[in-house]
Amino acid sequence: MKEYIKSDDFWPSISDLMSSLMIIFMFIAISFMSQISKEKQTLTDIANEYKKVKISIYEELFNEFETDLNDWNAYIDQETLSIKFREPDVFFEQGSSKLNEKFKEILNDFFPKYMAILNSDKYRDEIEEVRIEGHTSTEWTRRSTPMESYFKNMELSQNRTRSTLHYIMSLDSMKKHENFMIEKVTANGLSYSKRIMINGKEDKKLSRRVEFRIRTKAERKLDQILAKANKESDKNEIN
Repeated sequence: MKEYIKSDDFWPSISDLMSSLMIIFMFIAISFMSQISKEKQTLTDIANEYKKVKISIYEELFNEFETDLNDWNAYIDQETLSIKFREPDVFFEQGSSKLNEKFKEILNDFFPKYMAILNSDKYRDEIEEVRIEGHTSTEWTRRSTPMESYFKNMELSQNRTRSTLHYIMSLDSMKKHENFMIEKVTANGLSYSKRIMINGKEDKKLSRRVEFRIRTKAERKLDQILAKANKESDKNEIN
C-alpha cells in the first residue's frame, strides 16, 4: 500500500526552512552593517587625525615665519600645508634655473627652521613627503606652440626645483637632517599644469611660484581608502 505525505506534515518543514534562511540572511546583514560601521569609523578616525596634525603643523609654521612672510613675498596655505614663494622671477634669472643670491639668503634663513619643525620628534613620523614644487605661467615665446611651451616650462620648473633641492641639501646646517631629507624631500616641476586662474583668466604673475608642500601619512591613508572605495564603486557599475 502506498503512503502519502500529509500536507500538514509538508508545510511545517517549508516554514522551518524559510525561518532558517531568514536567520542566515539576518546574520549576513548584521555582519555587513558591522563591517560598514567599522570602515566608517576608521575613515572618521583618520580624518580627525589628519585634521589634528595639519592644524598643529600649520600653527607652528605660522608662529615661526609670521614676521618673515611679507619680506619673502610668501604665504602659508593652511589647506595644503604649502609655503608659497610668489616671485620666482626674482629668485631666478628669467628662463634660468640658477638661484639668485637673494633666494639663497632666503633659503639660508627659511629652510633650517623649516626642517627643525618637520624633523622634530613631534612630527617626524607624521610626514610622508615634503615636496618642492616649481610652477610656471603659460608664457614662453610667441613662436612656441602650446605643447612646446608646456614642455619648455616643464623642463625649466624641474631644473629650478632640482637646483633648489641641491642647494639646501648642501647647507652645512642640513647635515643632521640629511637622512630625513633623502627619505622625504622631493623636487617636482609641474610646468603650468596648476596655474592660478582668477575669474576664468590666468594670473601669470601668481602662477609663477615655488612651493614647499607637506604631505602627511594620514593624508596618504585617506587617499588609499578613497581609491579603494572608487575601485569598488567602478566594479559594481561594471557588474
